[in-house]
Amino acid sequence: MIREEIRKILEQETGQKNILIEEPREKSHGDYSSNIAMKMSGGKNSLEVAEVIKKNIEGNKLFDRIDIAGPGFINFFISRGALEKELSRILKNKDKFGSLKIGKNKKVNVEFISANPTGPLTLGNGRGGFGGDVLSNVLDLAGYAVTREFYINDHGKQVEDLAKGLYKGEKRTASQIQKANQKLITKDLKIKFDVWFSQKSLDKREIRSILNYLAKKGLTYEKDDALWFRSTKFGDDKDRVLIKEDGKKTYFTSDIAYLKNKFKRGFDQLIMFLGADHHGYANRMKAAVSALGYKKEQLDFIFVQMIRLREGGKEKKMSKRTGFFETLEKLITEVGLDVTRYFFLERGANAHINFDMKLAKEKSQQNPVYYIQYAHARMSSILKKAKMKPSSDFHLLDSNIELDMIKRLIKLEEVVEDTALDYQIQRLPHYAFELAESFHSFYHAKKVITKDKKLTRARLALVLATKIVLKNTLTLMGISAPSKM
Repeated sequence: MIREEIRKILEQETGQKNILIEEPREKSHGDYSSNIAMKMSGGKNSLEVAEVIKKNIEGNKLFDRIDIAGPGFINFFISRGALEKELSRILKNKDKFGSLKIGKNKKVNVEFISANPTGPLTLGNGRGGFGGDVLSNVLDLAGYAVTREFYINDHGKQVEDLAKGLYKGEKRTASQIQKANQKLITKDLKIKFDVWFSQKSLDKREIRSILNYLAKKGLTYEKDDALWFRSTKFGDDKDRVLIKEDGKKTYFTSDIAYLKNKFKRGFDQLIMFLGADHHGYANRMKAAVSALGYKKEQLDFIFVQMIRLREGGKEKKMSKRTGFFETLEKLITEVGLDVTRYFFLERGANAHINFDMKLAKEKSQQNPVYYIQYAHARMSSILKKAKMKPSSDFHLLDSNIELDMIKRLIKLEEVVEDTALDYQIQRLPHYAFELAESFHSFYHAKKVITKDKKLTRARLALVLATKIVLKNTLTLMGISAPSKM
């Protein structure tokens, strides 16, 4: 990708590593920008440093020109030749465009949903579910070896009570509810897990082994007739109970055994999606990772905030007690899977979502999902109507709006890389919307099918490349890319 090429050029020139390359907010400041000169000079003579760097690299064919701005920012303007090369690469790679090798086949376990065993899937389950699914897609594309895992909560007091028919007088068992949820996840949510891990499958030997291990390390002690784990030794705010005074093991004991089970399966990185009310869970789990002899950084948590449904300008209160409880299944039935996914994904996990039911049901360009999918359908229609093949006469694409389109297309690889590194999956819906916006602007400004056949075929190539990139982006989000609307 072009951003990576710029980074390599600067690293070779300056001897520095991990150089920051950003996209300026103002187009007049170039396509990419770096503050490397200021970092190297420590604020002194940064303009002189920037000028030296510029002089040594401005002959590179990647750049149309290089400017120095402000206290020493180096602004890069990408050459037409480089953009044409990237456009050709998109058309060649097709559905593979966006794939990277930064993951180096590192084994990553992504655990998500892990629904309450006593009831239907909630909106919170959906947010974590779609988030985990999409992050897994991104990590896959970035070159990681990803395993999607669902932790089945089929052990404990809730399950015991349910089996006895104490939950709303129902006689269904936890197993039946889990099967119903699994069917919904696979069929309606279109999420495929590689592993459905049963809590009950953690046998007594695994748990006994963990307790023995911690005891040998001097990490347990007895107090108030209970067995405690010295989690404060590893940064937790307090020690945690492993075996209660009545002799029953806590959930945390199973959690430690589960962590060990994952690491024994060879995973280098563990990622877990949890509800916002589980923040206190992070420190004790990271303490357990350290106690097991691994690095805290090998366990990442993504905490998912609440979703508020709004309709007619008012919030729809969700409460089992008042009789209104919106399930994930009901929401998808009302507004569709594509819309639900997009609306759940467009905000960062740590931000609350106000889900606008009225907007979600609209079949107009006010609805961002309709707006994006309509762009894809329009591209499909143009390509079908043209009845001629795109050409590689990219030099005919000489307007700013066409060149800007190409610049927007090549950003997909950057979106994939950044998201694989920081898990901010909201980049994808934002990028999809920006791409659709760019295409709609291009469509209204330029005729694709004209009397000039050479120009028509060149513009068809641009339309086809845009269709490829938009579809690849929607696929990452698990959203359909219709050819008709």
